[in-house]
Amino acid sequence: MSRPRIVIVGAGFAGYRTARTLSRITRGRAHITLLNPTDYFLYLPLLPQVAAGVLEPRRVTVSLSDTLHGVRLVLGEADGIDLDGRTLHYTGPEGEGGTLSYDRLVLAAGSVNKLLPIPGVAEHAHGFRGLPEALYLRDHVTRQVELAAAADDPKTRAARCTFVVVGAGYTGTEVAAHGQMFTDAQVRKHPLRQGMRPRWLLLDVAPRVLPEMDEKLSATADQVLRERGVDVRMGTSVKEATHDGVMLTDGEFVDTRTLVWCVGVRPDPLVESLGLPLEKGRLLVDPHLRVPGRDELFACGDVAAVPDLEKPGGYTPMTAQHAWRQGKVAAENVAASLGLGGARKPYRHRDLGFVVDLGGAKAAANPLGVSLSGVPAGVVARGYHLAAMPGNRVRVAADWLLDAVLPRQAVQLGLVRSWSVPLDTSSPELARVPGGPGQRDEVRARSGPGAALASDTHDEPGRGGAGEEPAKGQPGSGSTQVRPGPGPAQPRTEAETAKGRPTATPPGEGPGSRFAEQRSEAETAKGQRGREPATSQPGGEPARNQPGGESAGNQPGGEPAKNQSGGEPAKGSGGESARNRPGGELAKNQPGGEPAKNQPGGEPAKNQPGRESAKDQPGREAAKNQPGGEPAKNQPGGEPAKSQPRPSTLEPPPGQPPPGAGTAPGPVKRSDAPDDSEKGDS
Repeated sequence: MSRPRIVIVGAGFAGYRTARTLSRITRGRAHITLLNPTDYFLYLPLLPQVAAGVLEPRRVTVSLSDTLHGVRLVLGEADGIDLDGRTLHYTGPEGEGGTLSYDRLVLAAGSVNKLLPIPGVAEHAHGFRGLPEALYLRDHVTRQVELAAAADDPKTRAARCTFVVVGAGYTGTEVAAHGQMFTDAQVRKHPLRQGMRPRWLLLDVAPRVLPEMDEKLSATADQVLRERGVDVRMGTSVKEATHDGVMLTDGEFVDTRTLVWCVGVRPDPLVESLGLPLEKGRLLVDPHLRVPGRDELFACGDVAAVPDLEKPGGYTPMTAQHAWRQGKVAAENVAASLGLGGARKPYRHRDLGFVVDLGGAKAAANPLGVSLSGVPAGVVARGYHLAAMPGNRVRVAADWLLDAVLPRQAVQLGLVRSWSVPLDTSSPELARVPGGPGQRDEVRARSGPGAALASDTHDEPGRGGAGEEPAKGQPGSGSTQVRPGPGPAQPRTEAETAKGRPTATPPGEGPGSRFAEQRSEAETAKGQRGREPATSQPGGEPARNQPGGESAGNQPGGEPAKNQSGGEPAKGSGGESARNRPGGELAKNQPGGEPAKNQPGGEPAKNQPGRESAKDQPGREAAKNQPGGEPAKNQPGGEPAKSQPRPSTLEPPPGQPPPGAGTAPGPVKRSDAPDDSEKGDS
């Protein structure tokens, strides 16, 4: 008898707990498959401490393979479910597709950033739902403080030192509290930053901070924030977000380069494609977490609208506590439906209290209904997190101890750029990478350090059209490419990106701070001469220090440099000879008269550039398959081969947008809108 197949979608609080409990109950009597975009479980409540530099990123991640014994891990994202055929289709991290068959399916895909119809939010705001977003915020805040320290304009300095957080739920409150401590520590002892005071604003349309908690805890958190210097504004939200700041609903315009969006979450869009009854975007289930009419389908966590048996007529909120408990009940009921466990049980809960870590020794907590603040609350909050984490407890405790006795390292690594963590994404746990799943086939030959091309910056509606880019070694590979980055896209050649050199981008996130830099393929390809170079600007005059046009010293063609032999160049070279180039007059320190063979000038020896060039060498008769003249074999010069285009006008390949026509998403500024649904901060 074959073992039943159980597929779990998502490894958040609900999915991870479901997989772990099922593994313990079934003990090898069922095939358990866990589909997740990452190979780790993320402990979300400690994510603000990652952004503030208290914890290292891996401390809040737990390996799925190491902790889920007997569970098969499949990396990928579900993109289609055939309920009648009981199959699930997914896309892997490298764009490959796959299909999973199941006898029982548990949907625990979690949630994504909640968007509101506020102008500029999607373009200029970042969320706080995944590890990439936390890493980006940590780098971005550090960079803004450093740029503010170097700025001469007081207005620019103030804008860079202003940070706006929208949403005063669990996540937003902790981000603002930890962020104020983090930036204050950065400017405290730096001589260039004396007198600078970073400003953090916390906005929400709710009447008070932490509206989900009782008034005592809310008042405690509000007092700690205000004493720390956070500008708390309740009943205020964002009306519009721009490159230079945000317009508030009270009419004030705040100059800022940073806007953090923490107004809540919405269920993963996957459930909308099923065509089943929904409640505010969440899949309706019965108290046993089973979808009515579908005995094989279960759902839990943020994607499920679970009836609240303690409050008839309502549904449980989208919180980590509920997701963790629902995962256990879902696993028990799935096992019971297969005859591998006991009887089914409905989901019931009883609140044991809440904790909010406000940084340092400050916190707000009400364990078992007892309101605490100050150091006792801090001890309870951190003790709760250590007990709730399924791993890494010793490492987390060690980081907390080190943070208490050592200063934090305020450095930016630049590993996550603003364009890689857009607000409107169905996968906040993944940083957007060059050549996503929809583009892997067309850019497969371009993998390598820095090989980000134009098609990688235009793969989303509203962000520019997708353009096809030739692979290396194919016609058109010498054309200018566009490298994604925060702000206007930066043109690069394929030869340069193959070397893995980073784009020369001045620091800063504001508009106008990006400078396009182009290189021709001839400049980076060593040992290639005579090829007609690309210009530094599309359709324009070639730049100095570039082959072609008016050349600088040490470049072939143009006016020879000083202290070098020049005059009339040797045949086969364009223009006058440059430094250290053979041909024309004799070089200094060489015997006069008729030069000997194998020396520059006069009649050259065979296989040397000069009057009569040998085969396979650059000269009068150029190599085949290389641009310039009538080609000889395998060397540049002469008439270009059919397979090599002339990039003199720098026209992009067919289907690719011209350089500069589109821009990658710029730095994020955050704006908000009212969050009148359940506060889903985990």
